[in-house]
Amino acid sequence: MAKKTATKKKSVSKKAAKTSSKKTTARKGAVAKPAKTKVKTTANKPAPRRPKGPAWQWSAVDTAAAIRAGAISAVEAVEAHLERMRAVNPTLNAVVVDLSEEALKAAHAADKQRARGGELGLLHGVPITIKENVDYEGRPNFNGVPANKDLVAPSDSPVVRNLKKAGAIVIGLTNTPEFSFRGFTDNPLHGLTLNPWDPNITCGGSSGGAGAAVAAGIGTIAHGNDIGGSLRWPAHCNGVATIKPTQGRIPAFNGSATAERPMLAHLMSAQGPLARHVADVRLALEVMSQRDPRDPWWVPAPLTGPKPKGPIKVALAKIPDDMDVDPQVAAALRQAADHLERSGYRVSEVEVPDINGVWQTWCDIITNETMVMQEAGMLKVTSEDFHKAWNGMKTRANVLDLPAWMRATAARNGHIRAWQLFFEDYPVVLAPTTVAPTPGPRDDTISAERVQEVFWGGMRFISAINVLGLPGAVVPVAVHDGKPIGVQLISGRYREDLALDAAAAIEKRAGVLVHQLWKTMA
Repeated sequence: MAKKTATKKKSVSKKAAKTSSKKTTARKGAVAKPAKTKVKTTANKPAPRRPKGPAWQWSAVDTAAAIRAGAISAVEAVEAHLERMRAVNPTLNAVVVDLSEEALKAAHAADKQRARGGELGLLHGVPITIKENVDYEGRPNFNGVPANKDLVAPSDSPVVRNLKKAGAIVIGLTNTPEFSFRGFTDNPLHGLTLNPWDPNITCGGSSGGAGAAVAAGIGTIAHGNDIGGSLRWPAHCNGVATIKPTQGRIPAFNGSATAERPMLAHLMSAQGPLARHVADVRLALEVMSQRDPRDPWWVPAPLTGPKPKGPIKVALAKIPDDMDVDPQVAAALRQAADHLERSGYRVSEVEVPDINGVWQTWCDIITNETMVMQEAGMLKVTSEDFHKAWNGMKTRANVLDLPAWMRATAARNGHIRAWQLFFEDYPVVLAPTTVAPTPGPRDDTISAERVQEVFWGGMRFISAINVLGLPGAVVPVAVHDGKPIGVQLISGRYREDLALDAAAAIEKRAGVLVHQLWKTMA
């Protein structure tokens, strides 16, 4: 799974801008600079309206707008989320580093800045969480491994820096498996993270702590990352939304790392947000994607592209015959297709380019690269559970010598080309996250066969997208037997906007499912 790794012009984040009544800008062909707003006070002005419900239930867009308008202070917003964290986190174990004291200091500073009429970022005063596998200045980058205690971050990673620049306030760091290398969030340092919907199913991984936290109401946005599904899988498991961006969209770098990451780890991994609302995912993507010179792979691509001629054609991916599709997953896919049709899209069931070969290429490349570059060091400092899960993943991979490795990396280019040509006809692909029911919290430690069932048999449409470097959004569609089911929307390179547009269309009809969760948690 995931490794360690705007004034008054046309708005990039249309939906977020409408909600907050503030516009953000992006020059055509360039990435938008984070919006700044200057607060003005007017005598006898009516008191600003607060969104409905407790502050911890508000969206990031609404929270930012309420703080800018003075309907709530940053301190009040942060305190509401800290109170929620104290109420639910002892059971969930989603946040493993409590930054309450630091967050309250930042909130007081944010309120003083607003009172002075200073410029405010897009996320000014908004509470968020960060996954504990990116650098957070002055703290060890444990990445779920006790032996990493000396890897103290010399500075914030680019994604943390960008979020803070936009005014976001970090209230805690979230749990991840050892080396962020499992789809199940458990480690010897912090223990198991539970799914807030049901403790008998996994919260996913490796951004499982992030997904569980934001679903439960701890932070409006959760940072995560994804090299084999680590944003989209937890989003599915926890009933929230996400986007795995195109490789190079969001900058990444860890100054605490003892060595540079190998080539394909760079090309297949991505940072990104998880949130309860698609509009929040879009807003967070804009903030996270600002330039950082420490990442040589960052690309200054626009956040929006030309709109395809309507009606936009969506390919509902045909499922390979050897995948055992759960009836409820099939129903959720049909429901998502219906939501898109009713929103003006045209959906056809189509076979996508060689999903089996693409997944196998991902598995072969990442497994062999890890075996050569990292395996020996990881096995020395990890638990027996890690060894079981890793050995299960290895059994599906072909062992490659150097010529075979070169052929596999060359084959990756052909797969990407085939998909890019496919998007010429179908700009969006609707696919499952998994075709199987959500597994138990530690199912990847049962046997090698069970690992293959989960990743090859169930999640084939997730990990395959990483080797292609394509953007993929997940949006929840339905709840069955108290467990959420999400679907995946895939689009062409640097067309996150198309995937998120389709996700928003589904969300508009399916609703925000965590509202059901909060009733059961109460």
